[in-house]
Amino acid sequence: MADKKNFVLRLNAAMYKALEKWAADDFRSVNGQIEYLLNNALKEQGRLPKPEQKPAGKKED
Repeated sequence: MADKKNFVLRLNAAMYKALEKWAADDFRSVNGQIEYLLNNALKEQGRLPKPEQKPAGKKED
């Protein structure tokens, strides 16, 4: 599993309530919903690092 960073995120009450409802609709926690939304936004913008690819023809040990 990838390492995860913890940080504080301040949201106003209305935004949190909207995220909480959306998360419940998608059967996620609020934290999971925020992570899902950020991941999708990063993918759409092409800002996620590309996974490392193994050189062709090389076998794993």
